[in-house]
This record gives sequence, C-alpha cells and structure tokens, in this order.
Amino acid sequence: MRLEYSISLDQVEVPRFSVEAVEGIGKVFTLATLLLNVLDVKPRAELVFHGLNPGDPARKIAAFRRIVESANSRHTLVYEQGQGGAVPGSSSHYQWLIVSRQG
Repeated sequence: MRLEYSISLDQVEVPRFSVEAVEGIGKVFTLATLLLNVLDVKPRAELVFHGLNPGDPARKIAAFRRIVESANSRHTLVYEQGQGGAVPGSSSHYQWLIVSRQG
C-alpha cells in the first residue's frame, strides 16, 4: 500500500518514521539521510524498525546507526531505545528508536 500526503515539519512536535519489514538497505540509507536533515531543524525524531524475525529490528538499527555515524554531521547524536516487542497474532517484531541531537 502506498499513501502519499504532504506535511510540514513545523506541523509536528516530534517527527516519526518507519522502516518496513520487507524494505532493504536502500530504505535504511534513505531514512538515515532524511533523519540527518530533520535533525537540522528538530531536536529529536522517533523511528520504528520492524521485521519478520525477532532479530530484524536490531540488525536494521545497527546498520542505520553505522550509516548515520559515517556522515559528516555537525551534531552529536544520542540514541535511546524505546519500546519493542511483537505484534500479537502476527510474525511482526518491532523496536522504537529515539534519536536526539546533543547540545
């Protein structure tokens, strides 16, 4: 399913994004660059990573962090794990990640 909409960052207090279970590494690179751009104007963002296996979210988060940390960013970033788990009655596992700029 594809949903298209327009939203301005000044309309939301905390931007939130997701990486879908079937998305590959290309989506993680896109999310990393989007997050760095968002953190230039917002102090934090929340991301949810999900996958079909219990280890998928953690692997995606590790790849995401490696990509973000390789950038020449002017901000020092702080990562905080949010809630994670499994969706009852499905094979979907998820992990929230809060990324904030320090200082």
